[in-house]
Amino acid sequence: MPVPLSPAPRSPWHYLRDRDIQHAAAVTVLAVLLSGGLVWLGYLIHVCRVAARSPLAPPRRMIALVFGRRLERDRPEHDYQLRLQRALTLTQQQQTAHVLLLGGCSGGQCSEAAAGHAWLQQHGLSADVQVELEQESVDSLENLRHARRLLQAQAGQAGLPPVALVTSRYHLARCLLLARHLGFDSQPVAAETELPWQWRYLGLLLIEAGYLMWIDLGLRWAQLIGHRRMRARIS
Repeated sequence: MPVPLSPAPRSPWHYLRDRDIQHAAAVTVLAVLLSGGLVWLGYLIHVCRVAARSPLAPPRRMIALVFGRRLERDRPEHDYQLRLQRALTLTQQQQTAHVLLLGGCSGGQCSEAAAGHAWLQQHGLSADVQVELEQESVDSLENLRHARRLLQAQAGQAGLPPVALVTSRYHLARCLLLARHLGFDSQPVAAETELPWQWRYLGLLLIEAGYLMWIDLGLRWAQLIGHRRMRARIS
């Protein structure tokens, strides 16, 4: 059953006050400058490769984790609607019978998860599908941490079940990296039928490459210098 709680809005920018996050950002900026931007280009190529090659369905029945996105007037905007439509298609094709909607209040009065659930119900979601709402998170890392907590509580000693990460193509590389560090057995599932080659989408791919670079280089640097607290940020 959906969780009724809808926490107060919180901004993901609270991370920027964290000294370890600032440390990772400084390392990332230095790497970009010393490489003349080639490091960023390498991550962009990886993000584009994952975006272009990800399938529209998991290889077997899995729990579908659907990533939210900031709402417009308490309703899912275009990219979020595509993610929800993909999840709906998976239920209709019997490739999942358990959908976990991720996303708290990033603005407005409604959580992303609750708005997504309302959209699915309006578009014919079967009553036989198990739907859960995770409404405490404001970013992808928190999405997955809270999803892991919910799934571990249900699975007990059986361990985490395999999951399909349902999100926009530009977002998949980052979600896969975070899911791997958090111990998930995960498969990417793209919201869009194919990779859109538009200026807007290129901008999103560039931003995601920056996020991925920041996370990955920060973790690699922490491993190199033995900084346990930085490594624990994604665990």
